[in-house]
Amino acid sequence: MKATGISTQARTTRAVTVMSILAIVIALIFIWSMNTGVIRLSPGDMLRTLFGGGTDKQHLILFEFRLPRIVISILVGAGLAVSGTILQGVSRNALADPGILGINAGAGLAVILTVSFYKNNLAGPLFLMPIIAMAGAGLAAILIYSMSYVRGEGISSSRLILVGIGVSAGIAALMVVLSIRLDPNDFQFVSIWLAGSIWGTNWKFVLALLPWLIILLPYVMYKANVLNVLNLGENTSLGLGVALERERRWLLAAAVALAGACVAVGGGIGFVGLIGPHLARRLVGPKHQYLLPASALTGGLILILADTLARWVFQPTEIPTGLVAAVIGAPYFLYLLARARN
Repeated sequence: MKATGISTQARTTRAVTVMSILAIVIALIFIWSMNTGVIRLSPGDMLRTLFGGGTDKQHLILFEFRLPRIVISILVGAGLAVSGTILQGVSRNALADPGILGINAGAGLAVILTVSFYKNNLAGPLFLMPIIAMAGAGLAAILIYSMSYVRGEGISSSRLILVGIGVSAGIAALMVVLSIRLDPNDFQFVSIWLAGSIWGTNWKFVLALLPWLIILLPYVMYKANVLNVLNLGENTSLGLGVALERERRWLLAAAVALAGACVAVGGGIGFVGLIGPHLARRLVGPKHQYLLPASALTGGLILILADTLARWVFQPTEIPTGLVAAVIGAPYFLYLLARARN
């Protein structure tokens, strides 16, 4: 018992240390990102502006353009990574991710349909967009779940991934057809959005996303023990008295809602929900009490770094954040596929 206590204490210390380091790195990139853009702000200018000084132009650049975008990138990265952690835990498949499973595509389809009716680049239904995207993501998830379920066998993780990839491809094709029918302005917006552009550059977008994270993330943390038990397998989970299907459905609903809300604001960003949980698992282990917050921090770190690089590499030209995330994530995805074959 003593050795076990020491081991548990050591794991806790390691997890807290890792999460503290991740938070410090995010803070450092946050500072770098505030000074990234066509117009440079010196560290002194940034400090003066943050504490109420600076010119009107500096205040506009920092508070109305850069800070909202930086905050959104962290929130979207955290939400997508936690969504991926839930999906990997529920399906017990290392390749599960809201982008790969087609959940992001379902949310994207809902956004494109909304753009077709609102000709103002979503300014009207801004605070409804997370709900609309959640509905699209939910319908895609129900379709994938029903097609993956086999009576008497339940859900096969490999079947879930294959069905998800197929549904995602079908929805992507439908989105291309719908986007062609849009007028030029909306088509340009949708094209950039689908590539994963952090397009929300004011605090209204933060307010549209933040309440959902405040509601969903504590619920997921509350279910951390359930995710730990689900990792032991279906028979063990049932033997321990877990209402397997009910818990699985509620956790899947939380993962879908997180992904939908994040996609509504951040666009079609992929691979963050795949890479974040994997890196966090390597750093803090599989226990979800540590894995979930570590995944949130890792996802936030990945996306704020990707967004900063997207604005910095080809200045003054900006590339979509999702493309940078894909450049980071695609090789890792191929690595995981290669490992799965061995």
